[in-house]
Amino acid sequence: MTPDALSGGRIAALANDGPTILDALPHPVLLVAPDGVIETANSAAEIFMRSSISLLRRHPIDYFVPFGSPLLTLIEQVRERGAAVNEYKVDIGSPRIGAPKVVDINASPVTERPGAVVLMFQERTMAEKIDRQLTSRGAARTVTGLAAMLAHEIKNPLSGIRGAAQLLEQSVPDDDRALTRLITDETDRIVKLVDRMEVFSDERPIEREPVNIHVVLDHVKRLADSGFARNKRIIEAYDPSLPPVFANKDQLIQVFLNLIKNASEAIGDDPDGEIRITTAFRPGIRLSVPGTEERVSLPLEFCVQDNGPGVPDDLVPHLFEPFITTKTNGSGLGLALVAKIIGDHGGVIECDSQPRRTVFRILMPAFVEPEAPSSDRTV
Repeated sequence: MTPDALSGGRIAALANDGPTILDALPHPVLLVAPDGVIETANSAAEIFMRSSISLLRRHPIDYFVPFGSPLLTLIEQVRERGAAVNEYKVDIGSPRIGAPKVVDINASPVTERPGAVVLMFQERTMAEKIDRQLTSRGAARTVTGLAAMLAHEIKNPLSGIRGAAQLLEQSVPDDDRALTRLITDETDRIVKLVDRMEVFSDERPIEREPVNIHVVLDHVKRLADSGFARNKRIIEAYDPSLPPVFANKDQLIQVFLNLIKNASEAIGDDPDGEIRITTAFRPGIRLSVPGTEERVSLPLEFCVQDNGPGVPDDLVPHLFEPFITTKTNGSGLGLALVAKIIGDHGGVIECDSQPRRTVFRILMPAFVEPEAPSSDRTV
């Protein structure tokens, strides 16, 4: 539900109907009294504002937002016009509620109480998650066609080149054998790259089942501890009550191996480096399925966080596209494959990055028991 989906009158009516109805809304809603004090708020607003309802009620709205915030101007506009006003991509972040906080705002007057204003926020990050996911899926489809073409047009000639280099190596002087080995090694490297890209052309249906995500993460952590993250500190913060995720276990292992390896490489040799793996239940997040009226719930959140130097700002929007990498010798296909796997599962992946805090966040659907067929019979 977007801010435009509810008229100003409807939002005001919900605010007047009490916290029970407000708490059912997934977006933060605040009722600001004529004197600027926050009069009530729903549960989503408490989480968004990082304050309990009792604390919110003790302060005016300008206590929580920066001085001169566009939100304050928007409230005044609503009071002057007596009509709802929408504003998009407004940063209301502050030390009290966290920074940055970029939101779309619907501000509506309360007809029965002149000067009172109802505010509803929609965090831009959710819209951007969906936009980035759709971009990643489109990029994966592009790589699918490219992989099929490469496999057919390149691998066969490469086999001939490699065979010729091996034959040539037997007849050239010792000083020139380094060159024939170079041809062989580079040919093998290209074949491996093509093999990795062929994964994108696999369009077979995914074999899925209920999977305990913590079993997957424990397995990946053991692999990391005994290999590429041997000297890294890995912190686990799991919600043990999570329901199973409906997924392919092997593909999930591949996803988290890739993400944790990237985190380990980002930390490098930093003695204070650490990787944090978290799981949580986030109700209220739903994704529309293109071409249908169906909305898929994505309540399971899995995060891999590191305190490395971060991803450059100009790369973040393109991070899940093929051949985008910050590594000197990287192919740029690892995260594109991760995005494809998550997308094939109906999930969303995004990256929030700043120095000393890079988070890869995955949202996925939970397993839902199929309904048993009805045994009722019409006589």
